[in-house]
Amino acid sequence: MVKKFPAQNFLNRELGQLEFNRRVLAQAESPSVPLLERLKYLCIVSSNLDEFFEIRVAGLKEQISLTGIPSGPDGMDAHQTLKLVREQAHQLVTRQYQALNDGLLPALDKQGVRFLRRTKWNDAQRAWVKEFFFNEVMPVLTPIGLDPSHPFPSVLNKSLNFAVELQGKDAFGRNTAKAIVQAPRVLPRTILLPPEISGCAHGFVFLSSILHAHVGDLFSGMEVLSCHQFRVTRNSNLFVDEEEVKNLRVSLQGELPHRHFGNAVRLEVTDNCTPQVAEFLLQQFNLEPGDLYRVDGPVNLVRLMDIPGRVERDDLKFPAFSPGVPAVLQKKGADMFKVIRKGDVLLHHPFQSFKPIIDFIQQASTDPSVVAIKQTVYRTGVDSVLMESLIAATHLGKEVTVVVELLARFDEEANINWASKLEEAGAHVVYGVVGHKTHAKMLMVVRREDGKLRRYVHLGTGNYHPRTARLYTDFGLFTANEEICADANEVFNQLTSLGKAGKLRHLWQSPFTLHSQVLSAIRNETRLAQAGKTTKIIAKMNAMLEPEIIMALYEASQAGVKVDLIVRGVCALRPGVPGLSENIRVRSIVGRFLEHTRVFYFRNNLKHDVYLSSADWMDRNFFRRIEVCFPVLDKKLKKRVIEEGLKIYLQDNGNAWEMDADGHYRQKATRRAVPNAQAMLLLELASQPLNPG
Repeated sequence: MVKKFPAQNFLNRELGQLEFNRRVLAQAESPSVPLLERLKYLCIVSSNLDEFFEIRVAGLKEQISLTGIPSGPDGMDAHQTLKLVREQAHQLVTRQYQALNDGLLPALDKQGVRFLRRTKWNDAQRAWVKEFFFNEVMPVLTPIGLDPSHPFPSVLNKSLNFAVELQGKDAFGRNTAKAIVQAPRVLPRTILLPPEISGCAHGFVFLSSILHAHVGDLFSGMEVLSCHQFRVTRNSNLFVDEEEVKNLRVSLQGELPHRHFGNAVRLEVTDNCTPQVAEFLLQQFNLEPGDLYRVDGPVNLVRLMDIPGRVERDDLKFPAFSPGVPAVLQKKGADMFKVIRKGDVLLHHPFQSFKPIIDFIQQASTDPSVVAIKQTVYRTGVDSVLMESLIAATHLGKEVTVVVELLARFDEEANINWASKLEEAGAHVVYGVVGHKTHAKMLMVVRREDGKLRRYVHLGTGNYHPRTARLYTDFGLFTANEEICADANEVFNQLTSLGKAGKLRHLWQSPFTLHSQVLSAIRNETRLAQAGKTTKIIAKMNAMLEPEIIMALYEASQAGVKVDLIVRGVCALRPGVPGLSENIRVRSIVGRFLEHTRVFYFRNNLKHDVYLSSADWMDRNFFRRIEVCFPVLDKKLKKRVIEEGLKIYLQDNGNAWEMDADGHYRQKATRRAVPNAQAMLLLELASQPLNPG
């Protein structure tokens, strides 16, 4: 039976996600952020909104189409939520394009980075574009005239398309009034012109501008009345009934192509699109007027994400840095196993390097004493040296077991490919547990030493993904602690075998004990406060949504427990409500790196319990995923986590946003020097420290 809690105690998840994107957009608007990085933030907002519509808005529309779907903890049903989402999303998109047109484009132009408008091309630019169109664009286009034998074509999710209005008769005497031109994905969306043609160091032209200029060449002898770019976003949830399929990988491979053609949920057009064309497109995609987004610029700003990489201007980007390496690992060719035997090793990415993890697997793959390697894979990327090392280990006769999560959203194809390669090499590949995504970040090596087997484990808060390890903040822990290694081994056995879950000594695990253990730790602080003890809870995560945890935090606050929550994204808890949560503060850090660490601190009568986890405090992480939460037992490392993962973020007045009881955020304002947690950690941990900014 689902527990019911007072709806007024909770904030709406979807609106919280839009609130988070406002904070990201503020980075794009901030003059203190390097110019090309501001452009990246603008693109990140677009990318986030794409996924928001593909998953969250699509889910709301599915709920509306069904009956008997209960409302969320905040009490709003899908109809109410969708209405507010549309209002706020339209406001956010308008603000986004204002930031582009009024702020970023003029500022970039002054720096010699220009997007040349079609109406302002000179003769040389028009000639260059014409040649490019006929040589590079026109040969791959397939314009489709709409008539009874040519119905409206299938339009790929998030692809660039053009609706063209025509007048006149074609070669067969047909009066074709409308046509669709689809821009193949092989075509670049931004084209760099030679400096001598553009008149600046970095002059770009949008593919849409080139197509607009030459659309008439696609319809010889006919008059083009109008041409409007459009883009449709579709439901990208995958519908795989895990209970019914015999082979999850095969079923998923069959389902992936359908993601491109799910039900439409959003239509984007340029602001000069005629009402008639907009209405025609809405009808074709079975959408309502509220699903239409008119934009003052390109319909897909995500395509600008590659511009900073194509512009060689270091002065317009964040300063480069080299991640540091713990002193115990700095010796060239350090024996990872010898180092870990001496004591636990903590890594704090991206300030510290991901390379020790690569070294660990590479050493394990070639070490004659290593007999087995086990690893979970959630996201690892298309190119992964870690996966290649596991394949190499298999070829060398080691027992390699990989738990691959095939349903890692938007990484399904990459994971399927790695699963196939690993199986072909002879590795044991399993896909976790039906109904539960394997989200835990675990790596275990079994080594024969002095005639007996010894285990070494790496546990982390982030994925085994070298690229995101340069962009996301995460902790990773190497340990040879026998009890923690035994716990990790038990979790691997659960994932690959059958049988009841064994008792774990140190790890908290979803879906079995994590929720109850977190509740127990919160309630312990509540009891200590009621007994007159000094108490404290600090928790850092990506999202805070689970109602029972939130209610327990309210009870702790009412007992006098001081609670600091550092929640990057969505938080359904209302802080600072008199009589309910006046002892709870919520802040969000949005900076150069994406905050991804999950750190939980409980004062526990001066025991100072510190846990790291792969799990946010969300229903899915507690009940529908396999997660681990692990303690930091070494006192020096525990102090590091408290200082680097929590305290410095509570002192941040540069990238911090404070949340109020209504779910709105205000950036921290201060007249004194502004400490920026991420920049301070770069100073402290990176091998080439930089001045904080």
